[in-house]
Amino acid sequence: MINVQIDGEWKQFPKGTRVIEACMQSGKFIPHYCYHPKLSSPGNCRMCLVETGRPKMTPDRQPVLDADGRPEIAWGPKPEICCAIEVAEGMGVRTSSPLVEECRKGVMEFLLINHPLDCPICDQAGECRLQEFSVEFGKGDSRFHEEKVKKPKRVDLGERIVLDDERCIMCSRCIRFMKEIAHDDVLGFLNRGSHTTLSVYPGKRLDSNYSLNTVDICPVGALTSKDFRFKMRVWFLKETKSIDVNCGTGSNILISSRENTVYRITPRENDYVNSCWMPDSHRLNFHYLNSPDRLSAPELKGAEEPAKWIQAIASAAALLKAGDPSSLAIIASARMTNEELFLTKRLAAALGTTSYDVLPRPQKGDGFLVSDDGNPNTAGARLLGLSTGLLPEIARRVANGEITRLLVLGEDALDCGIDAAALEKLKALVTTGILKNRTTPHASVVLPTSAWAEKRGTMINLKGRIQRLNQAIQPPGEARDDWEVLRDLILAIGGSNGVYSIEDVFKAMAAEVPALAGLSISRVGDTGVQLTLPA
Repeated sequence: MINVQIDGEWKQFPKGTRVIEACMQSGKFIPHYCYHPKLSSPGNCRMCLVETGRPKMTPDRQPVLDADGRPEIAWGPKPEICCAIEVAEGMGVRTSSPLVEECRKGVMEFLLINHPLDCPICDQAGECRLQEFSVEFGKGDSRFHEEKVKKPKRVDLGERIVLDDERCIMCSRCIRFMKEIAHDDVLGFLNRGSHTTLSVYPGKRLDSNYSLNTVDICPVGALTSKDFRFKMRVWFLKETKSIDVNCGTGSNILISSRENTVYRITPRENDYVNSCWMPDSHRLNFHYLNSPDRLSAPELKGAEEPAKWIQAIASAAALLKAGDPSSLAIIASARMTNEELFLTKRLAAALGTTSYDVLPRPQKGDGFLVSDDGNPNTAGARLLGLSTGLLPEIARRVANGEITRLLVLGEDALDCGIDAAALEKLKALVTTGILKNRTTPHASVVLPTSAWAEKRGTMINLKGRIQRLNQAIQPPGEARDDWEVLRDLILAIGGSNGVYSIEDVFKAMAAEVPALAGLSISRVGDTGVQLTLPA
């Protein structure tokens, strides 16, 4: 551990800690632009200047000690950037001296010389570091009266990115991210001085599946998302912490919504899962939540009007339990939460069937944040006993008429190897889901349920970390949480089960599953809990 004096207080930090990080850990905020904790430090914005000093030395090179036995500091003649230097034994740091404050004002003045005065129409307004720091650390006026340098606007850098270069402050975060994290070195600076511009290399495009991370880390409004550009002011948005459900990685995310509409998905930092990054393909896969084709009311086959829930549940329960249990099968989904899978297992027990499985989704991952499993909760399905490997057998038995009743939860039966002709021969087909699919037209009963952004629950990623979904928006129409639908089916088939909230479901599940013992939804927290799963 290294002893460092920060604003008169001595602290200890591990060797190799950058000075800016030591200051932050001491509760001293250091304004910065080019520094990012996950990237290298080029030290080119100069915003993080601080006064530094080293121990005074005697002629025999021993530190001069004060009355408390601490080294006396010999302060340097000029400030240093604290993002590119590491702590040293006996170092002194001043984060808010008059010299430091004057330097910050000077840096801000230089950064704003050619910056356009277009905050009211800038997409970054409300979450712009330049805007914030100019108020807190800058001057109230500018001494620059010459003509501003004009730079390119609305530059199409790639499939998902637009550049307004006149707003760029040349922090180089985007360049370093693409080189060091995405390993797609396509960005660089052209020209010199006030005429420096950001550009892609000749013949290249910013089309990486991680390109939108450059928008997240851009401290100003230079890089903008085509998908979100001019869609909504950020101060109107409600941010909800949740997890991504597009693959088994389970990246941590923020859902930004307003008036029951999701406008964007951005990554949330969790060093155990996704650091602070996220693939573009996952963050843009949310528009179906607002689709006009969402299922919003229960449907009974042959009925001209939407059914009431009490009628739909009673009809579904009657169809599912009418016959020998051996002629019934359940296709669940590894996109369901642990709580929903747990109740599915209870429903299967109430119906007396052991024919159930989930649909696997193998895919080609990218070795980073897109996993080889397209299901977000395969580990949960295995832990709770729903992943049995019986799906091919179920499909075969449906085809030859051995299975005459089928419950499909959140999946398309045609993706499971069952053809439409076989579905038509079934005596009973009950489905749940958020959108119509190829199975829905053949269903006896269709029960509309909530999407991942519309409910609470937990999932377990491929590394065995249990994480929490949180509700950001309300489901459309009369659609209900899956766990409520499953609970009501169990109630209609076998009697009361005493489950009244999602917390009750988790409590019951934790009591039966040793790997979850002692946990609750609240204890899972914002960053999850690592589980020890059975082999």
